[in-house]
Amino acid sequence: MAKKIAVLGTGYVGLVTSVGLADFGNTVVGVDLRQDIVDTLNGGTPTIYELGLEDYLQRNLATGRLTFTSAGGAAIREADIVFLAVGTPPAADGHADLSQVEAAARSIGENLTAYKVVVTKSTVPVGTNRRVQQIIAETSGATPGEGFSVASNPEFLREGKAVQDFFHPDRIVLGVEDDNARRYLEDIYRALNLIQTPFVWCNLETAELIKYASNAFLATKITFINQMANLAEAAGADIHTIARSMGMDGRISPKFLHPGPGYGGSCFPKDTKAVVATGDALGVDMSLIREVVHANNEQKRITATKLVRLMGGGVAGKTVAVLGLAFKAETDDVRESPAIEIVQELLRQGAQVRAFDPEGIENFRTAVLGEGPFGGGLDPQLRGEIADAAAQRLLYCQDEFAALEGADGMIIVTEWNAFRNLDLERAAQLMTGRVIFDARNVLDPAQAQRHGFTYAGVGRVAPG
Repeated sequence: MAKKIAVLGTGYVGLVTSVGLADFGNTVVGVDLRQDIVDTLNGGTPTIYELGLEDYLQRNLATGRLTFTSAGGAAIREADIVFLAVGTPPAADGHADLSQVEAAARSIGENLTAYKVVVTKSTVPVGTNRRVQQIIAETSGATPGEGFSVASNPEFLREGKAVQDFFHPDRIVLGVEDDNARRYLEDIYRALNLIQTPFVWCNLETAELIKYASNAFLATKITFINQMANLAEAAGADIHTIARSMGMDGRISPKFLHPGPGYGGSCFPKDTKAVVATGDALGVDMSLIREVVHANNEQKRITATKLVRLMGGGVAGKTVAVLGLAFKAETDDVRESPAIEIVQELLRQGAQVRAFDPEGIENFRTAVLGEGPFGGGLDPQLRGEIADAAAQRLLYCQDEFAALEGADGMIIVTEWNAFRNLDLERAAQLMTGRVIFDARNVLDPAQAQRHGFTYAGVGRVAPG
């Protein structure tokens, strides 16, 4: 039986969840405190870039199954199920900031007029769902399991492939502790059960930790291959052959064995820090993940340093084309993007930067200025200095070739398909210099050299 659902939060997780659950036949109201976001979404325009999202959004708005509102109290009162999909950004000590989760829980308690299942979709540390349960009970006076139920349903959406992942997930993790909550969740996810998606039923704490364990492991795998790439480069070995051979081992698999400038985005950086902070709070040694956090930050610094070295040891007065600002392809998310560290270092050293990204320019601009949802990505001590420099020496270009015009060198930071097929003959005609640092290993080194470029990748042996 279709349910009435309220989704609190319309960010990456909340918007994709709202659209997806509506497409499953449920009646969904997405809630955001900002009326301008609500108006934009009700007008059929996504506030984030995700492949296929706009089509799903417009289709479900047209059916009437999906609407958006800033009236959160009314949406909660009318819902059978309330999803928490609010932000949990990292606090200064590495712990997840749960202020938005707690505020949402209080709002649910204040508007609890009938039995509801409250489902935490946000990524939260172990114990958060117990805290949500406590807040709702104290605010409403209702008894957990009778007046309401709390469940944990962590998301595993890859940015850039979030719509695909919602409709074709590897598994659905559901932390529930009473039969009513289980029945409600079985109803709303019936479409996935019909295509035999594995359902993992467990308690609240297990569901919470599954999410962190998964992201911490993937971040570790990325960091491992980056360090092996650095070693391969120093030893004269080829990381592509090494990674391909490793991936042939069924115990390892080839996924996430692609070297680059370090991971970024909204998940891996904050989740690895949160795992370390949770371990510290519980007296458990999480030294491996702590080193992953440190090594990933070092990889970004190494990338920037290598670029400067490749350009003769200094970039003052030189022009560098930076291709790619989002932390990965097929998204406009620049949070913790390696491009931030790279552009910051280039500006600090006096370079002229010509930057292009197919989707991430506006978000990157706000990050550099310290404004908007992505603001604060830069070192606070340098933000004013960098913003001033950016106004004079950072130019955002309309395409990759405009960025390459007059450049002494280029760096490919994000693996967009357009960069994989970069016209090197045209690039050579446009550029003043002949330096390519391919931080994603998307170009053919031999072809780059045939066009007169000095080429460097990550962990690759340049052709002789």
